[in-house]
Amino acid sequence: MTNFKQLGLSDNLLKAINELGFDTPTDIQIQAIPKLIKDDKDFIGLAQTGTGKTAAFGLPLLERIDPAMKATQALILAPTRELGQQIAEQLDIYSKYQEKLNVLAVYGGAPIANQMRALKKTQHAIIATPGRLLDLIKRRAVNLESVRFLVLDEADEMLNMGFKEDLDLILSYTPAEKLTWLFSATMPKEIKKIVNKYMDNPTEVRINSQDQVNVDIEHQYALVKGSDKAEALSRILDISPDMRGVVFCRTKHETQELAELLLRQNYKADALHGDLSQAQRDRVMRRFKKHELHVLIATDVAARGIDVNDLTHVIHHTLPDDNSYYTHRSGRTARAGKKGISLAFISGREKHRIHKLESQLGIEFDRSFIPNANDIADIRVEDWCMKVLNKGTAGKVSKKLNQKATDIFFRLSKEELVEKLLVLELEKIKSDSDKDLNDTESRGFSGGGRGGSGGGSRGKRRSGGSGGGGGKKPFGKFANKGGGGKSAHTRRKR
Repeated sequence: MTNFKQLGLSDNLLKAINELGFDTPTDIQIQAIPKLIKDDKDFIGLAQTGTGKTAAFGLPLLERIDPAMKATQALILAPTRELGQQIAEQLDIYSKYQEKLNVLAVYGGAPIANQMRALKKTQHAIIATPGRLLDLIKRRAVNLESVRFLVLDEADEMLNMGFKEDLDLILSYTPAEKLTWLFSATMPKEIKKIVNKYMDNPTEVRINSQDQVNVDIEHQYALVKGSDKAEALSRILDISPDMRGVVFCRTKHETQELAELLLRQNYKADALHGDLSQAQRDRVMRRFKKHELHVLIATDVAARGIDVNDLTHVIHHTLPDDNSYYTHRSGRTARAGKKGISLAFISGREKHRIHKLESQLGIEFDRSFIPNANDIADIRVEDWCMKVLNKGTAGKVSKKLNQKATDIFFRLSKEELVEKLLVLELEKIKSDSDKDLNDTESRGFSGGGRGGSGGGSRGKRRSGGSGGGGGKKPFGKFANKGGGGKSAHTRRKR
């Protein structure tokens, strides 16, 4: 097994990596780092999200930048403010034991005057969003004449966000003899044009997308009519009050509309899309990271740069057209060795797309059934009861308060008190419709090429359905159960 020391990194970088608890490099790191440290060639790295691309280019940069040289030697372009900030933070952490090396992130939505002041000092590496960097260039606040390394991170998303002309202009301000390292999740035609125009016989490392489908992700689908998707999502939120997830929609309008609907129903959700101001985006992300929100409703472009390691779910409100985007979305859960669930809402007419994803990505889908009101109540009550049963009380309630509650409740029997407490808990559940949301026209659809009706033998072996092995999760409870959407939970009780 390859370790970081074998990749040719210096002792100071190895010490910082070791303190972070990183033991084994990822595939993209194994293949990229030795080449980027030693070779004076342009480089293309193609790998999905969550595969460690920042370290793959960041560590070699730190090896090759000369702190004694009083000039900007590395320029890293990123599509979003969040991604730029994350890159800068990681470079600071990795360079902890190196000679003083200055790294600065510049981006829109922050005071440009502060960034201009910071640029008066030597910044060995600059991480920038294209728009803000052009503003700084026009104000003659940044000098790129000594740049030796140019990194284009998430290059496909920069093009998707309309930065093609900005990139052309920025690159014209950099030296022709620099090395260009391009990292991307996909390789569309527009990226190939950049490669042909600005790169000289680059080395290419392509991490096969099949190899990068995280084995800790449980892939599920639910057959739901388009008009029922919002209600289906609300029931999932009802049944899993502790979930943290991202719901992916195709358009900004769809994203905002779904988020507003959930907010009107008092769910802890908010939207993330390109029409938000930077201040609005920052507010949403702060709330999400503080666990004040359960779900973000996002477009693919807006979700780039989100760095949250404890997502339990990814929900595809609409499937992406490109298979690589499915992998990219799903890879936002099950990070850092944790388990996660990726659920796709599809109509009966889209069932062929599940087969396509299975065959092309080498994964297997289980069928999930959207719960009805009785399922939700049954599972929520059991979970609540277990939390009450396992709650420690020693030293947490004073005798005075205990006696006060006892005096208030003394007229109630145990049964009456339990019933009142249950009513309070059940009132928290928003869904009261008992309509079956599972698409009846396609009930017989076999969820994969390998398993027969309902998703295959793999799901039957997991009939307990914990949804990923890390405690109860909503979709796992409803996977592979046929019979009109009875949950695994309900079947266990019988």
